[in-house]
Amino acid sequence: ANTPWGKNLCSQIDKAYFYKQDLIKLIRTHTGNKPYQCSKCDKTFSQYSKHIIHQRIHTGEKPYQCSQCGNAFSCTQNLIKHQITHTGEKPYQYSQCDKAF
Repeated sequence: ANTPWGKNLCSQIDKAYFYKQDLIKLIRTHTGNKPYQCSKCDKTFSQYSKHIIHQRIHTGEKPYQCSQCGNAFSCTQNLIKHQITHTGEKPYQYSQCDKAF
């Protein structure tokens, strides 16, 4: 669980985190520690949530479904990106001209 532990300070970048779990994620970034390993392909991950999403590649699980067309996705981020195709929204503006995508 992501419980508060007070002031958790990263000594490498002098930044404090309220939640100990957030500090642990950052330390793993600095050290390259990836304790979660896929049993199918041996790929490793620093975060448990990324490990779970990766496992869906092997299982084919796609628990997030578009309410507009029924397409299914393995993670919420991909569903959110997909939903833009239905709205026509172009949230990214190129700073050098008026083009949006």
